[in-house]
Amino acid sequence: MTDFDTVTDESGAPDDAPALPGLPQPTPAPQSGAYRVLARKYRPRAFPDLIGQEAMVRTLSNAFETGRIPQAWMLTGVRGVGKTTTARILARALNYERPGVTGPTVHMPELGVHCEAIMESRHVDVMEMDAASHTGIDDVRQIIDGIRYAPVSARYKVYIIDEVHMLSEKAFNAFLKTLEEPPPHAKFVFATTEIRKVPVTILSRCQRFDLRRVEAGTLVAHLTRICAAEAVEAEPEALAMVARAAEGSVRDSLSLLDQAIAHGAGRVGVEEVRAMLGLADRGRIIDLFEHVMRGDLPAALGELKSQYDAGADPAVILTDLAGFTHFVTRLKLVPAAGEDAAITDVERTRGTDFAARLSVRILSRTWQMLVKGIAEVQAAPRPIAAAEMVLVRLAYAADLPTPDEALRLLREGNASAPPGSGGAGPAGGGATMSGTESPRPMLAASGPTLARAPAAAPAMEPAVPQMRLARFEDLVALAGERRDIGLKRALERDVRLAHFEDGHVEFALVDGASKTLAGDLSRRLQEWTGRRWVVSIARESDTPTLHEKAEAEAAERLSGVAGHPLVQAVMQRFPGAAIVDVRNITAEEAPAQPVGEGLAPADEELYIDDDF
Repeated sequence: MTDFDTVTDESGAPDDAPALPGLPQPTPAPQSGAYRVLARKYRPRAFPDLIGQEAMVRTLSNAFETGRIPQAWMLTGVRGVGKTTTARILARALNYERPGVTGPTVHMPELGVHCEAIMESRHVDVMEMDAASHTGIDDVRQIIDGIRYAPVSARYKVYIIDEVHMLSEKAFNAFLKTLEEPPPHAKFVFATTEIRKVPVTILSRCQRFDLRRVEAGTLVAHLTRICAAEAVEAEPEALAMVARAAEGSVRDSLSLLDQAIAHGAGRVGVEEVRAMLGLADRGRIIDLFEHVMRGDLPAALGELKSQYDAGADPAVILTDLAGFTHFVTRLKLVPAAGEDAAITDVERTRGTDFAARLSVRILSRTWQMLVKGIAEVQAAPRPIAAAEMVLVRLAYAADLPTPDEALRLLREGNASAPPGSGGAGPAGGGATMSGTESPRPMLAASGPTLARAPAAAPAMEPAVPQMRLARFEDLVALAGERRDIGLKRALERDVRLAHFEDGHVEFALVDGASKTLAGDLSRRLQEWTGRRWVVSIARESDTPTLHEKAEAEAAERLSGVAGHPLVQAVMQRFPGAAIVDVRNITAEEAPAQPVGEGLAPADEELYIDDDF
């Protein structure tokens, strides 16, 4: 947006905010002189003022330029991203009137005839309704009855319905016909935070826009401009903390900034914002993370207690710890994540160092344990004690080996190392001579490598024989021999084979099958055969399962035997009898002479059940 001149209120007094580029034009102060909060004072008044919603602004601008204006819009998004504000800007654009302007336009450099009244929600032709307090069909009927009449002074009648998902089912149904074929002079703008609660019949009649959360870097830049306009001294790190706390909501960020200005007596500093939000020092959170990763429990517990004594909430401390764990993981996988403007230099520098020294496995397990621990702390009668136990679990268990690593350690004899020898047991902790355990560090005391307990020399054991499997049926039989009944049953009933060769098996899963079957099978095959197998999931396969094959073969045998004349004679002789099974028998069990000539092969045994 271009520079704008100093705005004066109706009394002629200049507004207290100077004109700065990139900011929405400040709303004039009321005659009473009452203070206007920043969220209202800097509410966007035109499309260029909307931050973080470039895709929506581009689409709307093109629609207005080409005259492809729909009869209804549906705006959805989290709180504070600009849904109601966008609705009012749309109403202003539809009814913008100035000399030389003959139709709807998104170019509104100056206030038009109706603009001020629309932005202040007092225009007679722009009706705003809060569906949270007007949920019934009678409220909708008033709209339907009034929509037939032409607008009083504006070009269009615009109906803005906020929190539209709160309408009742009957109210939604009453809207359908009017929404599909409204009068040419009527437009609807709906806003909601719960888009899934809006019936699809309503959604299909609207042009939908999903307003995005505003990125933290964009929010920091916006807050910086507002602080300059308000002549408020603000530390960049403090604004970054405000932007993170707002979680993508512009309104929340401005409300927090307003509070921070008042808390700091006109100055927005790091310590003031931290005290206001009840946050722990970001640097101390990183120190706590390092203590835990090193396995230094006394230092970790001492740091937690110190932050708690300073007023930080234990649940917030763990939440920040989880947030930093996530940040380090992102840095490890996407190094460009450190370029975010909301990230401080300390976080960027130390996070990059941790990302180089910690594995994804350690970081992901730490994240999982913190997420579960946060819920425990929030529900615990003594949150600080629960938080301490979470740190204890992290220090002792965050570097537990995965099942395949534990199996390899057992196979190599590493798990049987004597106490105090330095060997790592299955639990990942080293036992001391006194019988007490100490956590195994995940970070080395110095240097860029991970500190792992030295492995004991592998025991002299015979190598695991490398078994070869020629057919998928051999694999199923092997599962039976190893008494893994659950896996054997899953292979028989849940697997549609697509490809099999020794070392590689590919299959599709039937509906309802376990999604972890491929991983479970891969681990079992490596254990049983002594080598890695490639186990992959196919998109689809027409091959029947082994269970389906067996049922089809059994049905075919029954059908063949039932058609034999002698069997039919037996069935007629014993009314109510039924053939229940036809089984193969060995040569030793076969009778010396067949029961009847041509009845059945000598290796088949016929079972007939009767009701007598």
